[in-house]
Amino acid sequence: MPVPDDLAADYATAGFGGELTPGTRPALILVDPARAYVDPGCSLYAGVDEPVRAMRVLLAAARGAGIPVVVTEVRLRADGADAGHFFRKSSGLVAFCEGSPFADFIEGLAPNADEFRVTKSYPSAFFGTTLHSYLTAQRVDTALIAGLSTSGCVRATALDALQHGFVPIVVEDAVGDRDRRVHEANLFDIAHKIGEVWALDRAVEYLGGLGSDTDAVLTGAG
Repeated sequence: MPVPDDLAADYATAGFGGELTPGTRPALILVDPARAYVDPGCSLYAGVDEPVRAMRVLLAAARGAGIPVVVTEVRLRADGADAGHFFRKSSGLVAFCEGSPFADFIEGLAPNADEFRVTKSYPSAFFGTTLHSYLTAQRVDTALIAGLSTSGCVRATALDALQHGFVPIVVEDAVGDRDRRVHEANLFDIAHKIGEVWALDRAVEYLGGLGSDTDAVLTGAG
């Protein structure tokens, strides 16, 4: 995330950018890995092939570590009424309306049968869903966040994770947006005001270093 030195200094002077320490009971929240963002036939196409590859790596690492995996999707009524003003503001959401193939998961990023699938109508994975209750029941303390898009549903989910008491860690390589400038600006702001922003390698290393505490999440022990 290259930023001008004066901007970084200004944020530091203002007191932004404190470091949050991740816990030992993480979950992966994979936000809206939908075909809409990778299919050139959709108006929401964002050219995010590299982040998608990173998502697959991160998802494999999360499954290998045995942590809870959450995968979200947007599914709307044919008229979009369940998304209210959000649908009126962003007409491209028609890609997620009933019957649209663009709402389907990207190949290799669908949740397994034993993983938590969250269907939502608004940007945050927490809003109007049972995600908070699920993570709390799993005794999760840290949310690794990947998916699409950085400035929209990823950012909203990271902010709500913070507000619900989880340490948000956005995996930089595994999120994407339709414009690089918007992507980088939002990562900068997330890193300074909301949570941590980690490279994929660091996230995979963190997952690989989890031990018995992770087992406790799944068994309810500890």
